[in-house]
Amino acid sequence: MGHNGGKGIPLVVMRRLPVYQRYLDELARLDIDRISSPELAKRIGITASQLRQDLSWFGSFGLQGYGYNVRELLKAINSIIGLDKENPMILLGYGNLGRAIAGYEGFRRRNFQLLAAFDTNPAVHGPSEYGFNVYDTNEIPQFLDNNPVKIGIITTPAETAQKMVDLLVAHGVEGIWNFAPVRITAPPGVCVEHLHLVNSLMTLSLRLNQKTPVNRQEN
Repeated sequence: MGHNGGKGIPLVVMRRLPVYQRYLDELARLDIDRISSPELAKRIGITASQLRQDLSWFGSFGLQGYGYNVRELLKAINSIIGLDKENPMILLGYGNLGRAIAGYEGFRRRNFQLLAAFDTNPAVHGPSEYGFNVYDTNEIPQFLDNNPVKIGIITTPAETAQKMVDLLVAHGVEGIWNFAPVRITAPPGVCVEHLHLVNSLMTLSLRLNQKTPVNRQEN
C-alpha cells in the first residue's frame, strides 16, 4: 500500500487524516477487527464516498464486501502521518500553557517525544514533572546542535515568537506548532501550524451570537 508522499494532496484531506487515525485507534483499542466504509464514515461525520476518495490519495485500502481491516488501515495511516517513527520535539515557553501541553498523554502514545523545554524564567529551570529538563532560552542553539529535533512548539509571548522561530529554523527544525498569539513567518520547506486559542474561542462565541435572535423592543 504505497502512498505518494504528500505531493499535490489537498490540505483539507490532510486535515481529515488525523481524524481517521483517532477513530481507528479507538476502534483498535476496542478490539474491533473490521469496519465498513459507511460505518467508519458515519462515525466521523462524512460520506462513505468522501472517505474512499480521501484514502485513494494514499493507496488502495479495503476489500469489496469486507470493508477495512482496522489495524491494517491504522498502521497504514500511522505510516502516512509519520507516527511509525519517533518525532522529537522541544517546547519554547514553560508557562501555564506550556505546562498544559507538556502534560498531554496523547503525544507519547503517538510517538511524539518532548525532549526539553526552554524559558527565560530561572524559577522554572531544572527537571520537570514530566521527565524532561527545562533550560534557559540561551541554551536552545547548543541543544539543537546536539539533538535531532523535528518540531518546535511555540508558547512564548507574541513579541518573542518570531525570534524563536528564526532560531529553530536556523538550527534545522522544519516543523513549527505555533500557539503564540501572532502570525509568524518561516521559509519555504518549513511547515507551520497555527493554533490561536483566543481566536478559536471568539469564533465559537461569534457562532453562538449569530444563532441568538435579536431582542426586538415591544411597540
